[in-house]
Amino acid sequence: MKSRLPFLFVIFTVVIDSMGIGLILPVMPDLIRDLTGQGLSDAALWGGALGFTYAAMQFLFSPTVGNLSDRFGRRRVMLLSLTAMGIDYLIMGFAGSIWLLFVARTISGITGATYATANAVIADISPPEKRAANFGIVGASFGIGFILGPVIGGLLGQLGPQAPFFAAGVLALANALFGYLVAPEPLPVEKRRAFVLSQGNPFKALARVHRLPGIRELLAVLLLYMIGSNVYPVVWSYWTQEKFGWDVGLVGLSLAAFGLCAALVQGGLIRVALARFSAPVVAAAGLGMNAVVYLLLVWVPNTGWLFAFLPLSALGMVVMPALQGIMSSATAEDRQGELQGVVSSLQAVAAIVTPLIMTALFERFTGEDALFYEPSMPFVASAVLTVIALGLFLRHQRRE
Repeated sequence: MKSRLPFLFVIFTVVIDSMGIGLILPVMPDLIRDLTGQGLSDAALWGGALGFTYAAMQFLFSPTVGNLSDRFGRRRVMLLSLTAMGIDYLIMGFAGSIWLLFVARTISGITGATYATANAVIADISPPEKRAANFGIVGASFGIGFILGPVIGGLLGQLGPQAPFFAAGVLALANALFGYLVAPEPLPVEKRRAFVLSQGNPFKALARVHRLPGIRELLAVLLLYMIGSNVYPVVWSYWTQEKFGWDVGLVGLSLAAFGLCAALVQGGLIRVALARFSAPVVAAAGLGMNAVVYLLLVWVPNTGWLFAFLPLSALGMVVMPALQGIMSSATAEDRQGELQGVVSSLQAVAAIVTPLIMTALFERFTGEDALFYEPSMPFVASAVLTVIALGLFLRHQRRE
């Protein structure tokens, strides 16, 4: 049991990290409205700016945090990240102004790169024949945390919008204490390397796109798809409150239900689909499915229909693994790591861009000076982006 404690610490860290994301999603609209005294439309703009801040900090500092763990050890970096994360959540719970939320989101974006460090720990402590299975457990742990987080956040949010932040802070600090007591340093001093500042440059991976000429169009397809699909975590809490009058409990339940459906698709259905159909067929069908679902969400009349559409929404998540498989097959063996670095950078770019675009659209079509009232306009934008992505993909496949 003692030998398993470091592994359990990593698993708890990943679960708590993803739970923290889900915990705060249902209550962010209410917290922002409490702090600003503004309506839901304006709160969405503030939420988009906060999401942009967090994602931008993640993009800028994640490579640096990973390199620091190579220099100073995994344990020290993870414990510092968890402690900072816990303090950050407590700051958000006690925040008396919107600007303090921005300070907290900046801190959490800089120090929240625990997932990459957790995978590094798994690589350090696992024998080669067990690494793949252990990486799978880490991925499943992230999914479990994201399913549990919105439910707990929705329930605690009924006590007040600050309650989930206090819960997330206590969990992070408790896990930091657990790691301090049971987790040894997995990276020996003799295997550490010097820290070079240039290795933490996040723009280097993006600059490598030109070195993958055969799949540039596919990378554009992936970026458009990710910007469109990120609409769910960005505007879901605001949209469901505006359109259906949901409370935080129902918002949390719906996010957890979507997370469960997504886990079933990514953990099982994608394998069945790829066993029966080629990856290009699966990717094209997934893109088409996403575009249809976005338009259906514009029409959906009530809560019952919306919950019925959640499994359909999750089906579109076959796109990402299918596209990654196509790009990997079209890339030379000695450039696979380079490809994954570019994909990770594009994911970060999508996480930065989406909050600004989608919340601005929500505010523009629900605020007092709206051109016309349509709270679902972000989903219309996602449908347009996805149709463009599908067109690019089909053109690429015809050329191939």
